Amino acid sequence: MNRILVIIPTYNEAENITKIIPEVLANSNEEDVFNVLVVDDNSPDGTANLVEAMNNPDVFVLRREKKSGLGTAYLAGFRYAIERNYDCVFEMDADFSHDPKYLMDFIVKIKEGYDLVIGSRYIHGVSVLNWPIGRLILSYMASVYTRMVTGLKVKDTTAGFMCYKVSALKQIDLNEVRSNGYSFQIEMKFKCYKKGFRIFEVPILFIDRREGESKMSRKVVYEAYFMVWKLKLKSMFGKL
Repeated sequence: MNRILVIIPTYNEAENITKIIPEVLANSNEEDVFNVLVVDDNSPDGTANLVEAMNNPDVFVLRREKKSGLGTAYLAGFRYAIERNYDCVFEMDADFSHDPKYLMDFIVKIKEGYDLVIGSRYIHGVSVLNWPIGRLILSYMASVYTRMVTGLKVKDTTAGFMCYKVSALKQIDLNEVRSNGYSFQIEMKFKCYKKGFRIFEVPILFIDRREGESKMSRKVVYEAYFMVWKLKLKSMFGKL
């Protein structure tokens, strides 16, 4: 049996969370059992309370005292998965921009021997709906820029819909992951690439948020810009 944990970080996702969890769990079958871990940053809208009220044995909540960032939420989820001997662990947004219908496409590739499977918006052109043109250009060019600076062989370097094989994830020193915002996605992919992990990009259609507000900010963009150079320099001096 393949035990799979889907990590969903939340902050004010009450509009979405009880809708997306059943769609994630619906992917379970005789061979692949899906669990959900919601990492909630003390959402004022009661997101964590709604999840706990579902009273589902396949759904878990990790409550944090304050808003602490995307990267640390996923790191907490990774440690949770490693400690409990899951086989695979997903990163996934709560807002349906990452459609649960793609989950098994990732698992198929994991079973083929890949260590990291990325849900890619740019592997076959551009597959994004409902984004302003400015944000689309920013995202696409961020991937181009990251590839140019670091040599990372991934089309969608900022993708946030991913599946790791836990046995591979254990080889990364999570205590040395420094970024916390969306640059976390770049750093993790680069570390996997430098470790020689087998990486595959599956095509997805990314649809912008159905409910709620985007959490993208200028600060997040700046963090990602400078993180790329930090990764490049650390790699050059063997300190990654």
